[in-house]
Amino acid sequence: MLPVLAPLLALAACTPRQDPETSAPSLVTRVPVADRQAAPDLAGTALDGDRIRLSAYRGKVVVLNVWASWCGPCRAEAPELSRAQRHLAAEGVQVLGVDTDADRSQGRAFASDHQLAYPSLHDPGSRQLVRRMPRQYLARALPYTLFIDRDGRIAAQGLSTLTEADVRTFTRPLLHEKGGTGARRGKG
Repeated sequence: MLPVLAPLLALAACTPRQDPETSAPSLVTRVPVADRQAAPDLAGTALDGDRIRLSAYRGKVVVLNVWASWCGPCRAEAPELSRAQRHLAAEGVQVLGVDTDADRSQGRAFASDHQLAYPSLHDPGSRQLVRRMPRQYLARALPYTLFIDRDGRIAAQGLSTLTEADVRTFTRPLLHEKGGTGARRGKG
């Protein structure tokens, strides 16, 4: 049964859906403000050995991208996310990776080979994600991405490879939201 389901899951993750706010094909599903849930405070060791915590980025729009070194679409997406990080950081966007490789050295090699411009938390086998993430935001295929608003709530979910343009499209409205701690802040 698994050999039949694996290709179907991979295809499902790459199938564009309609964005309810724009009626345009989209790889990302938005979450209405009233329905947003707090993102779990993922924490641990980054690939570079530093301690990392999702809540440290509160006040920024976080693009939380889950990847693995063996994932072909993740390889295609990595340069796009690095460009997004370099171009959007000054506006208050932070890309944060979650490497699910069992062996940290594989994630380090991936980060080095792709010159990632953003940090990545090492979460072998997605153990922390599976234990802490709300079930409706756990994907069965890689890559997947969560857009987290300035208040630390899940605002959108992407279930396929994203481009820098996709990141811009889905972070811009979040950067302009008002309310709570999400009021527009200065650059940085």
